[in-house]
Amino acid sequence: MKNVDDLIESAAELAARGLSKGEIADELNVSRETASWLVERSDATTQPSDRPQTEPVSPSGPQDIHVDWSAIGRDSKRMSAIAEAMADMLAKHGEDVDLTIGIEKAGGPIATLVARELETDLGTYTPAKHQWEEGDIDELGGTFSRNFAGIRDRECYIVDDTITSGTTMRETVEAIRAEGGEPLACVVLADKQGVEELEGVPVYSLLQVISVGKEE
Repeated sequence: MKNVDDLIESAAELAARGLSKGEIADELNVSRETASWLVERSDATTQPSDRPQTEPVSPSGPQDIHVDWSAIGRDSKRMSAIAEAMADMLAKHGEDVDLTIGIEKAGGPIATLVARELETDLGTYTPAKHQWEEGDIDELGGTFSRNFAGIRDRECYIVDDTITSGTTMRETVEAIRAEGGEPLACVVLADKQGVEELEGVPVYSLLQVISVGKEE
């Protein structure tokens, strides 16, 4: 994806397929606010000219960074190499950890390869944002898949593709602790915030993407 127009078009396609705005945010690696703006912009551009908009959409959009890692994701060999690097960052926390949790959707495939490298069981967590459309996300809850390994009071690692605000990673840490587990470390491909720890859990990233702008 080369520009904002591409993102708007992609958001429109995903919305037409029935994805929630939270899922669109996950697919495009942007914040929920950005996903909402992209969907609203796509609605505005396709709206008939004789039909007035109820609320004008800001043309500038929210401040965000889009991370496109599809060149890695489309190739299993590249994915395996990246997973090896991510596993190496986690391995420093000891050899007794026997569970890796992937945050769905994109974190699941990455976590599968990381778990193979670390020789751990695999679990997955679907965050609340996948249900989010509008309103307060705190009213929603995430779920652990029963098709994979359970927490069962175990120490574990957490794997995802990107950190945008840290909300999803923080939610996952809290959900694991609520199940009696203990997350020892988190790892992502790219971190937009430069996060070093969340809820007392260290966070590692292969890339930190920092926006540098001139203050008004």
